[in-house]
Amino acid sequence: MTEFQKPENTRPGSVSADIDEPVYATLDCLRKQIDSIDQEFVNILVKRRKVIDQVTELKKAHQLPVYHPAREEDLISRRRRQAEDNQLDPDHIEELFRCILRQSRASQAAHLTRKGIRAGSAVLIVGGKGSMGSYFRRWFTESGYRVRILDKDDWNEADDLCRDIKLAIISVPIDVTASVIETLCLHLPPDCVLADITSIKEPVMDIMLKAHRGPVIGLHPLFGPTTSTLDKQIVVATPGRNPQAYQWVLDQFSAWGSIILQADAQEHDEMMAIVQALRHFATFAFGRFLYHKQISLPRILEFSSPIYRLEMAMVGRLFAQDPSLYAEIIFASPERRKLLKNYVQSLSDTCDMIEKGDKPLFCDEFNIISEWFGPFSGQSIRESSFLIDKLIERF
Repeated sequence: MTEFQKPENTRPGSVSADIDEPVYATLDCLRKQIDSIDQEFVNILVKRRKVIDQVTELKKAHQLPVYHPAREEDLISRRRRQAEDNQLDPDHIEELFRCILRQSRASQAAHLTRKGIRAGSAVLIVGGKGSMGSYFRRWFTESGYRVRILDKDDWNEADDLCRDIKLAIISVPIDVTASVIETLCLHLPPDCVLADITSIKEPVMDIMLKAHRGPVIGLHPLFGPTTSTLDKQIVVATPGRNPQAYQWVLDQFSAWGSIILQADAQEHDEMMAIVQALRHFATFAFGRFLYHKQISLPRILEFSSPIYRLEMAMVGRLFAQDPSLYAEIIFASPERRKLLKNYVQSLSDTCDMIEKGDKPLFCDEFNIISEWFGPFSGQSIRESSFLIDKLIERF
């Protein structure tokens, strides 16, 4: 029974039985108005899509990026103000329009992948049978490039595979990256763009710049091979040599919808030590502790609030993946290992506070750190609340 249908076989004296027929007639009329408005809303989305198609063709013709962050945020701000002016919930309107914009970007990205910035050019992916190598093989192939694969058993064909290539992408484990680059560069054309997609940049960039005399660019996709779209996915670009010659590679990622974040090798490695190595290690340590305590996961989830369930999901996500991948990221350099030791020492420094049950000291440190986080704390409340609401909707 829908919300406006008259219930059948109502008993005398019930609330439903006491409602007059005109009430149901009015509800039925209102329902038809809502249906008409809903239909009109879909028709408006159809009109919007047709305009978006024109925008897509324009972007495709002029090789413009899919994602324009400033425009989208301005649009959201204007729609929020409009909602407030009309006594609507601005958060609800923002969610609605972010959904519309997300679908629009995905549609544009899917269309733009049919054309490469330099379609027809030969691209070599070293390690193209691995997970990330296979991922980019598909993207370049679908964009009209002639993709070649050089894997560990193909070095006797290296000269043929490297002939006339315009881009070579290194997608191999970190521990063999240096030797692969040095061997590959013996076969590369001098005008070929050499790029890597490893998660550590300083030593890799040094090796590429020394081994190859042509254009060099460091790339680090901040996503994994299960990502269904490159829309709004971040790719860190580390400048190397001859930016005019490798700009088309960055333009290609932009055309796929990616956000290009420029960073030199030192800054990249410092940020990744925190964003990846430290966070993955802390998650590993938490999961390891649960294992050694033999905590019942099904039972603990029954006691978990949505935010804690989300935290547990991130721990479970880590242990559902390839350990060698995370070992490479966490232990990639002496600097990262030193950072992890500092983190462990920081935890040890709190043992005295725990032993004494020193609540005032805890609160003092909490307040100092809270002040340091500043406005980010409020932003975190909003973003995590959004994720919690989405998690509740799912379950």
